[in-house]
Amino acid sequence: MTDSPASPAPLADPHLVYDPVPGDGPKDVVILGSTGSIGTQAIDLVLRNPDRFRVTALSANGGRVALLAEQAHRLRVRTVAVAREDVVPALREALTAEYGSGEPLPEILAGPDAATQAAASDCHTVLNGITGSIGLAPTLAALEAGRTLALANKESLIVGGPLVTALAKPGQIIPVDSEHAALFQALAAGTRADVRKLVVTASGGPFRGRTRAELAHVTVQDALAHPTWAMGPVITVNSATLVNKGLEVIEAHLLYDIPFDRIEVVVHPQSYVHSMAEFTDGSTIAQATPPDMRGPIAIGLGWPERIPDAAPAFDWSKASTWEFYPLDNEAFPSVNLARHVGQLAGTAPAVFNAANEECVEAFLGGALPFNGIMETVTRVVEEHGTPGTGTSLTVSDVLEAETWARARARELTATTATAEARA
Repeated sequence: MTDSPASPAPLADPHLVYDPVPGDGPKDVVILGSTGSIGTQAIDLVLRNPDRFRVTALSANGGRVALLAEQAHRLRVRTVAVAREDVVPALREALTAEYGSGEPLPEILAGPDAATQAAASDCHTVLNGITGSIGLAPTLAALEAGRTLALANKESLIVGGPLVTALAKPGQIIPVDSEHAALFQALAAGTRADVRKLVVTASGGPFRGRTRAELAHVTVQDALAHPTWAMGPVITVNSATLVNKGLEVIEAHLLYDIPFDRIEVVVHPQSYVHSMAEFTDGSTIAQATPPDMRGPIAIGLGWPERIPDAAPAFDWSKASTWEFYPLDNEAFPSVNLARHVGQLAGTAPAVFNAANEECVEAFLGGALPFNGIMETVTRVVEEHGTPGTGTSLTVSDVLEAETWARARARELTATTATAEARA
């Protein structure tokens, strides 16, 4: 199997190292989404490795100002950014309490562009741990500023595919999703021309093995009871619908430039094998660790070096069973729908993602049944059609498509809620 000479290089390539600021000493790191799951685990890793990393800026939405102030003080950052301008007085008060009267406070950036400003600041690596498509502008800012991008925010790549690929230099993006960090490492075993297919693993979420009919009346509490990972509510629901796997298929296609028909999803309940690469000689290279995001974060921040004891390892003296099952596409249609919008390209992935975000919020609020999430997203995608603009995609195109998709999803959700109330 050979590559066409005109085929683009993959965004994420373990054989290429992009080093914007070569030299000795700790890497300067900016952490976006510092009070979330990815951010707090990244900070834990940094604090355990002060000789390797130094955090210069933090950004967060602003819902946990006390934690943000504590993080800023422990890390001695230069800048703190919050998306919500209304929390600046509370943040300044919290910072003052942490720092005391004798210490200068860090610079405070506030507003919807604060994370984007932080992403473009002087540093070596930007870890984008923001959840949702609002991470697109910081992703673009980090790439344009020439930073290494440790990317946990899959939505920014998915909704802004051509925008990201146009800016990213070879080796500039290091994926932090556990699945894509696994593929990144597995692909180091061979060349791109040797790859037969990529295999993305899924835990199956809390509803593995259930039929579509059995999913009709599951509750929010059921959906949030993930058997393997502790995550935020939106990501956990995406895992329950397997939308997260659909997004990861699109992400794998964009990161590694592998066609959709050569990217497979399999269910692996134990979540030990995070993904696999199958090569043309029949070999399959799997990356396996106990479920813990500190390992992928360490790859994102440290590559090409590995961080000792970043995450737990297996105890091979104990017996264990690892299972793999085919995906039930009837019960979980999200993966095939994601393949469809990925192939449409243009603004279709943005529509898919935005409609899903609205529907998940409606489900969490009790306004939409579980199966109604994908039913509504499918209808929004179908109504959107194929007006994508391909390689001429702009940020305005993405924002306009997202605005329409969110509004249409809300309209359809309201109609569903009204119909159920009358039933």
